[in-house]
Amino acid sequence: MNEFVHLHLHSEYSLLDGACRIADIARKAAAEGHKAVAITDHGNMFGAVEFYHACKKENIKPIIGCEVYVASDSRFKKSGRGDASGDHLVLLAKNEVGYRNLILLVSNSYTEGFYVKPRIDLDLLSRHCEGLVALSACMSGTVAKQILVGDFDGAKQHAVKMDRMFGRGNYYLELQDHGYSDDGAICRGIRSISEQTGIPMVATNDVHYLERADSRAQAVLMCIQTNTVVCNSLNLRVYGGINAQAAAVEQEGGGGCAVSCLDQIIVYIICQG
Repeated sequence: MNEFVHLHLHSEYSLLDGACRIADIARKAAAEGHKAVAITDHGNMFGAVEFYHACKKENIKPIIGCEVYVASDSRFKKSGRGDASGDHLVLLAKNEVGYRNLILLVSNSYTEGFYVKPRIDLDLLSRHCEGLVALSACMSGTVAKQILVGDFDGAKQHAVKMDRMFGRGNYYLELQDHGYSDDGAICRGIRSISEQTGIPMVATNDVHYLERADSRAQAVLMCIQTNTVVCNSLNLRVYGGINAQAAAVEQEGGGGCAVSCLDQIIVYIICQG
């Protein structure tokens, strides 16, 4: 049995970004021998119910989540480019309380915080974080962004703040290695933060497609979203497929990202299916 669990995955409901059909996710996870799989679409939970039923049909434990956008200041502040998106944060529901809080957060991101993207803020999150597990997300997450601009202390302070908000064992620093030039620096910084603070790490693959052959189709979706062309290689954001298992991060090297899959198993266990 393959013990790796994908905790960061985008379905077709990550519009013009994810290229994973819901039913195919569950079938592929079962074929790979996975016990569980998460759905973490950008800013929405549109696929949650369909995903739940698809996973149950394949005897796979569904982990319901969302990669939310967190406003740099208040979700009510809506002026200028600085407020136009927000840093990424992955939230996973541990139980019914967490699921209901996730629904509330995502709903309010549209009804209160929408400005280019649906956004929450740390104030709202701090009041509705019970029952949730948080991952620090990709290179668009706050920790990774601050590491990349050389603000290690700021990244560390933010991680400690989030760890205190969610409680130890409910906030994880996320390691990814997709072959980008910045991956190594981010992973080394995250490992240092983990070593200094004791905040646990998880390795993820930021899945946007299921098979390597699907990578071009996913790139086309991204080009439609960004109004660019496929022939411009700078725009080919090629993420790992579901069968890649973030191997470079899990096993050896990976820009200094080596980490076991133990914490994936811990998150899988504490998230009720």
